[in-house]
Amino acid sequence: MVLRISVAGALLLLAVAVAWLVERRRRPQAPARDAYPVPRQLDRQDFPRPDAPWLVALFSSATCASCEVMAAKVAALESPEVASCDIEWSDRRDLHERYAVPAVPLVVVADCEGVVRAAFVGAASATDLWAAVAELRRPGSTPEPELGRLDG
Repeated sequence: MVLRISVAGALLLLAVAVAWLVERRRRPQAPARDAYPVPRQLDRQDFPRPDAPWLVALFSSATCASCEVMAAKVAALESPEVASCDIEWSDRRDLHERYAVPAVPLVVVADCEGVVRAAFVGAASATDLWAAVAELRRPGSTPEPELGRLDG
């Protein structure tokens, strides 16, 4: 009698373990989260030249060494088609808070409707910034079309 109860208990434990493993394998993994979430939509009226087809905005801080270097790279993208600006934290804390900027430097590239189409968190090369903007303006124009892209 004790043997039958022991065998039944062992079988029950085995069944519970198998059911747990099957359920665990069936459960989908949680979606990946961005380590530093990037704003996906901007109000172009918050930035210079809202009528320009493209905006390249740098969210920066005066205490960030990488930000100073990035400011020059972003400024070089200014053109009739591309508005560029540096949103420094102490000058425009309101925009950093409004767009929940998690880290600096953060460069976002937005279209005429304010949809953020590319972003770089941290220092990026001038070549990568230029290529990302060029690819968005003229798809197929660069060898690395995925640079900075958020929709890929």
